[in-house]
Amino acid sequence: MCISTGEAAFSGTIVYCGRQRHPVHGLIHVLGYQNTAVNLADGPNAMLLHLPTRQLTPGHFLSAGRTGDVLQRMVAAVEPTTAAVDDMVWMGAEPPPVQVFDHDVYTVLLAADPTLIPTALYQVLARRRPRLDPRLLRFYADHFPDHTIAVCCFDNADAQRAKPLLLWYPPLDPDQLTVPALDSHTGAAPDLDATVPLDHWVLLSTDQAPSGWGEPVDYPASMRHSLRSFLPAAVMGRYYGEGHTLPNADFTISHRDLLTGDLDRMTRLQPPRR
Repeated sequence: MCISTGEAAFSGTIVYCGRQRHPVHGLIHVLGYQNTAVNLADGPNAMLLHLPTRQLTPGHFLSAGRTGDVLQRMVAAVEPTTAAVDDMVWMGAEPPPVQVFDHDVYTVLLAADPTLIPTALYQVLARRRPRLDPRLLRFYADHFPDHTIAVCCFDNADAQRAKPLLLWYPPLDPDQLTVPALDSHTGAAPDLDATVPLDHWVLLSTDQAPSGWGEPVDYPASMRHSLRSFLPAAVMGRYYGEGHTLPNADFTISHRDLLTGDLDRMTRLQPPRR
């Protein structure tokens, strides 16, 4: 459940999306993303994520610090009650068209117009600099014009010690929680007519949930407050087990359905055809 710029194998994917009113940033969504990556390309590789926001800067990325197992802790909270499913801003400054920065083991490029990303690749260290298919970038420009695209560059050594990607953003639609789940591991644009194999958890939260909703997450007492303020007290989740397939698409659920705890209402969402 990932798109890569070159041939790769991804397994054990965990994706998380939470809705909350942050005391500083207001109504936001928080995204968590983690998997086990094996780079099968001849050189460096990268994961691409399309994020439903127009406002994204390096300051929106959260450091997991010593809590590199934060998403596994969410899985542990819901795992005993979940069955497999068969179907289913820099202040005061205008950011550059492509923002480039290091985060954990990744060099990240952020762009509202993904076709501009190749002009900034020279800023990526050679050992992490992937080859980008222009048709893949055009796919994102055509199908996700309102999104911010994140290209997370890594090499084989990086992939083995990556912590989860955690970030927050003001969403395009606060009442629709969507996680990126399009799949293509060859460097080519995703095939929207394909069915894709599954091996991942989808985790969700909302700070407006009623008492008794979801499963409490056990965080370490040593977790930094700056990170804890973005994380949920309780989560719901579902495992989409290995050996099953679904149409190639993202996962989405309305906030109203999430509040009722009805994860059967979670659907697959494809971008508009162009």
